[in-house]
Amino acid sequence: MRDFPTANGAIPRLMEELGRLPGIGPKSAERIAHYLIAAGKAQVLTLAELLKSVKENIHRCQNCCNLTENKTCDICRDPRRDSSLLCIVEQARDLGAMERSGRFQGHYHVLHGRLAPLDNMGPDNLTIHHLMKRVELGNIREVIMATNPNLEGDGTALYLSSLLAPTGVKITRLARGLSSGAGLEFANTQSLADALEGRRAL
Repeated sequence: MRDFPTANGAIPRLMEELGRLPGIGPKSAERIAHYLIAAGKAQVLTLAELLKSVKENIHRCQNCCNLTENKTCDICRDPRRDSSLLCIVEQARDLGAMERSGRFQGHYHVLHGRLAPLDNMGPDNLTIHHLMKRVELGNIREVIMATNPNLEGDGTALYLSSLLAPTGVKITRLARGLSSGAGLEFANTQSLADALEGRRAL
């Protein structure tokens, strides 16, 4: 736990909860807390309602496991996209990065994690079973591994490739235009576009 003031008041508790968010340290949590206190009541209540709505209404797409408010996400429902081309990403935010590149017009599958034994993330913690069912339907010609270019991402891609190999589907990996160890969500759109265009067989 980060070094937050120990107190039972509303402000310290708010700071502590804000500090649990990724990338938010004690000083940032304090600034955000005081901003919210100073903000208008309507603005803060709108934010609170949005957070409540997200928790109650956002769930996984029944097709690709992306986050959506509907049974299936906008991408899966788009008839203009190539359903025979499947791009596997670790998180929904990685899907967003791929979409911003503007170069991919297929479908996605979101794993919601990656294989990381030290973090107790095994195959059963990911959406691998759902992925295999999609591929076994037989209408997918190519699977693109777009897991992050680091040790866990590469390990996840290799594991999935071994599972998918018997299906006969073409398996490719994003080219190494991406910096090793970097995350897809932080890559610029041109780097992602180049990595996608230069993908290679895995």
